[in-house]
Amino acid sequence: MNKPKTNDKQKKLEWPFVKRWDQWGKESWCVDARTKQGGSRKFFKTKGEAETYAAQCRITRTNQGTAAFANPELASFGKSVQWAIEFALEHLRAVKRSVSVSDAMEELISAREATGRSARYCRDLRLRLSRFQAAFPSATIATITANEIDAWLAGLPLAPGTRNTFRRDIRTLFSFCEKRGYCQKNEAKKTELARDIDKPAAILTPAQASNLLSKCGDDLIPYVAISLFAGLRAAELQKLDWAEIDLDGGHIEVTAAKSKTQRRRLVPISDNLRAWITPLVEKAGPVAPIGLRKRFDAVKLAAGFKVWESNAMRHSFGSYRLAQCQDAAKVSLEMGNSPGMVFAHYRELVKPKAAIAFWGIIPAVDKGNVVQFQESAA
Repeated sequence: MNKPKTNDKQKKLEWPFVKRWDQWGKESWCVDARTKQGGSRKFFKTKGEAETYAAQCRITRTNQGTAAFANPELASFGKSVQWAIEFALEHLRAVKRSVSVSDAMEELISAREATGRSARYCRDLRLRLSRFQAAFPSATIATITANEIDAWLAGLPLAPGTRNTFRRDIRTLFSFCEKRGYCQKNEAKKTELARDIDKPAAILTPAQASNLLSKCGDDLIPYVAISLFAGLRAAELQKLDWAEIDLDGGHIEVTAAKSKTQRRRLVPISDNLRAWITPLVEKAGPVAPIGLRKRFDAVKLAAGFKVWESNAMRHSFGSYRLAQCQDAAKVSLEMGNSPGMVFAHYRELVKPKAAIAFWGIIPAVDKGNVVQFQESAA
């Protein structure tokens, strides 16, 4: 039987208790580090080893408290009580210096404006983040969790792709706040992407494109024709000036300042686009007419479009252009997209015969003040 050799007159030892121990007739030393909260005993061959370990226990208790010997789960992660205290303090400090969603949004947008981001980008960012802010009017950035963001995103009555756009902007906001010290971590990174079912880009048939042009007045024809046959983004086209259209050189310049990607590109003027805009060309001034949105809505309605798919004209250009030239890299340069995006979205959407018909849409001569449309012989 194992029994410690003790002396009834022995004074109370300092914790942890170092005791001589006979184990099966062999001398050893026991360090008893047990407390009311837990702890354990350890055995050593020599008294020196035992005393060294006991001294380490006393230092640990002084630095971290007796709870360090009573939290095996924390120890299983290789973390000390002192680490837990520091972690909690850092969180509390972040909460204390955090700001409201509204204030964080304003700081982010101001920073983006200062770095030269476009007015359209900043406006769209504000619109989406304002909806997020309205859901958390009194919360600070540091107190919003990933679960709360996920629940809010899931409740948006929007298509999966649009919901992911909101998620992207919220991630941008939290990343900005993490750098500013308003939160410890970017909780938005932990949220789930909405599953977006891959579907072909919505495009116009050659007949629909021709019909759409037939409903346009002279001031709207250049806007629609360039959308269809040059594929500029709506925001780029709304800022396009006639001075940036070079009929002699055969290209349209999208300047870096007006491009979504902030990179200059040249878009070739196709033969049928040249036919549409040559009679209407001006030396300078905006290509888009005054009251564009209202005018274009009326034209779409007159052309029989009860539902208008977003970016239908740009998608049409990408699809018919890729079918025409079979070169995704070339089309990506013209559209300001990556080759991978062009290949993924526009490959095999239209047949060669339809592409010939699309690029053959040209205006005919006036007959009785009614413009007739025809397909070129190509």
